[in-house]
Parts: sequence; C-alpha cells; structure tokens
Amino acid sequence: MPLSDREKAVLQEMEAALLTEDPHLVSVLTGRASHPQKNRITLGLSLLLLGVATIFGGLISNLTPVGVLGFLIALAGLIFAISSFGAIATSPKKRARRGLGLNQKMEQRWDRRNNEL
Repeated sequence: MPLSDREKAVLQEMEAALLTEDPHLVSVLTGRASHPQKNRITLGLSLLLLGVATIFGGLISNLTPVGVLGFLIALAGLIFAISSFGAIATSPKKRARRGLGLNQKMEQRWDRRNNEL
C-alpha cells in the first residue's frame, strides 16, 4: 500500500524540520558528512607549525613560559589533526556505499511490513 500524497507531504515536512533542527543527526543517518575533514586537518597542522615556531621563539628569547605555550599549541594542533585523520578513516562516505540511504531503508521496512500482513 503506497503512501498517499498527503502522507508524502507530511513526511517531507518532517524531513525538512529535522534537517533544520539537527543537521548532525541527518548527516549521520544519511551517511553524508556535514563538514569537510580536510579543513580540520589543515587547521591542526597549522596549529602544529605555529606551536613549533613559538617553541623556537621561546628558545631564542630564553623565555620558558613562551616555550611551554608553544608546546601546548603544538600538542593541541597535533591532537586536532590526528583526530581528523581518524574521522576520515571512518568517513560516512564509505558506509554510504555499502548500505542504503535512510529513505530506502524506511521504504524497505514499510514494504516488508505490508507484505507480511
């Protein structure tokens, strides 16, 4: 039993509302990334280079607090970049190729329920 036009319109309205209210959930369910990971890697590597430069600046000026600050900046950049690499390795794009989209899964469930009755 297919959906009526009214039910399809209500479903589309619900999808649009979900997209505006919680885009992260929609990106997880559909398998599409909501933000590119490459920008995060670039930012992490930039922080790492800034931290290393700050460490050398602290060494040259003989100011220990500047060197410690540089180390913390470099550490934060390294952690940020590594966490972004991990997110790319488990990217939703690879999962989307294996599985079906949310709409297709819901349609299959609907068809199975109706065929069982």
